[in-house]
Amino acid sequence: MRIVSPALMPVCAYTPVMVGFFQRTLRLRTALRHLSPHSTFSSTATAGRPPVDLCGSFLPATSWQSGVCCRKLHSGADGSKPSPAAAPDRRPFSRITREDLDSFRKIVPGRVITDPDLLESSNVDWLKSVRGSSEVLLRPQTTEEVSKILKYCNGRNLALNPQGGNTGLVGGSVPVYDEIVLSTALMNNILTFDGISGILTCQAGCVLENVSIYLEERDYIMPLDLGAKGSCHIGGNVATNAGGLRLLRYGSLHGTVLGLEVVLADGRVLDCLATLRKDNTGYDLKQLFIGSEGTLGVITAVSILCPRKPKSVNVVFLGCETFEQLLKTFQLCRGMLGEIMSAYEFLDSECMRLLNTHLKLPNPISETSGSDPTHDGEKLHNFLEEAMNSSLVTDGTVATEDSKIKALWSMRERVTEALTHDGFTYKYDISLPVERIYQLVTDMREHLGGRAKSVVGYGHVGDGNLHLNITSPAKDPALLAAIEPFVYEWTASCHGSISAEHGLGLKKRNYIYYSKPRQVVALMGDIKAMLDPKGILNPYKTLPDDLK
Repeated sequence: MRIVSPALMPVCAYTPVMVGFFQRTLRLRTALRHLSPHSTFSSTATAGRPPVDLCGSFLPATSWQSGVCCRKLHSGADGSKPSPAAAPDRRPFSRITREDLDSFRKIVPGRVITDPDLLESSNVDWLKSVRGSSEVLLRPQTTEEVSKILKYCNGRNLALNPQGGNTGLVGGSVPVYDEIVLSTALMNNILTFDGISGILTCQAGCVLENVSIYLEERDYIMPLDLGAKGSCHIGGNVATNAGGLRLLRYGSLHGTVLGLEVVLADGRVLDCLATLRKDNTGYDLKQLFIGSEGTLGVITAVSILCPRKPKSVNVVFLGCETFEQLLKTFQLCRGMLGEIMSAYEFLDSECMRLLNTHLKLPNPISETSGSDPTHDGEKLHNFLEEAMNSSLVTDGTVATEDSKIKALWSMRERVTEALTHDGFTYKYDISLPVERIYQLVTDMREHLGGRAKSVVGYGHVGDGNLHLNITSPAKDPALLAAIEPFVYEWTASCHGSISAEHGLGLKKRNYIYYSKPRQVVALMGDIKAMLDPKGILNPYKTLPDDLK
């Protein structure tokens, strides 16, 4: 179940709930009057909305200028001292020569890109907040080609940036300087699917949405769902240990990924592409690469366990006046919906204001999913009735039709888009004890006072993941200095994590000590040195600068 404030909640084999904080939303009481325990749910939601373009600019168009370097983007409050998020000095890697290009053309004939116009999209991150200056893009189609590329680069000491759909939010998917970009876009084949076990094996460049469509046609679904599903690659999802909207129901990729094929820095192919639910023979090496952000090896293929497609889905959007009521609704939801709750998302009234102001979207959501529409409908009806009678929610709406479900979910998925219209955005992906996640938003508003244009909170209540976003009319180093390290110190004081699902990348690498002890980070450095002694794989990312 997913809850957003308002809340979207689907019920049955699959039920997400979204909850939002505001005074009034849609007509839940009216809907309840027309629901019997054995009926399906009708929706009072608005009609379907056009597809979401989540690739909007992170910087307003007026503030982005071609060629702005990472160091300048993250300069300190005085405009001179770089922040910990700034790029470090370029390491002494070799530079590309004509002979190197000739060698690459033999390995991947016709797939060596040097045209600056074609390289543009690979040099700039999804949020347009980080820009590299790579002069070469390689597009391999097979694991063998990736192996040859890495072996050559390792021998020549050429730095390399693995890149999937380039939808990352922490600057981990684009070069910092002139690293070679290795794209997995042409490695997009589904290799096998076992319709009995539900185990899918595919190349790393498969787009999440395409795989989802393939599986749904066979009565299965991916255990992962993201707002960027139309662009992101499976390999990138695994490399960043992406969380998403289904984690509450199906768990993280550390549990659903059964096997990986990975090419190491020296070109060796590590074949851990198992399709077994159980394998207790030695160390589970694949776990090293899940969430490693391309710094330990290049993932070329994935085997993943996929659940059956729910036979019924209901989405509920609920309105709560306080976060305390939202948490009590979550507890009630878990108790009464149990196994059919698939997600519980929330967004606050400031998010709703931005959605209405910038995207003209009216109020919204909650979700469940299951296998028995009658059973699920009865559970949902009882839950909604109890939630209303106990005054935990003020109002809401329910959707069962695909178009209306998508319209409700778009409220949650389009918050990022709405923020891009509000100004320069500072984004934080925080993991906290569930009862504390909104307190950070409240404390940040008090801490910043009138220095920020907007401070909003939304995210995954079910797994304690807050997306804190702060906007200003333009890039403001003084505002950034007020946000950081306050946000990280606050998170550390609650024993939270400074990165719940986005990774560390370039922007957060030096803040890792707020979440991990020094001896743990040192061991990470030892593993990196063992697997990539020259440091050619995705340099300047994930690990802090003090690990040399």
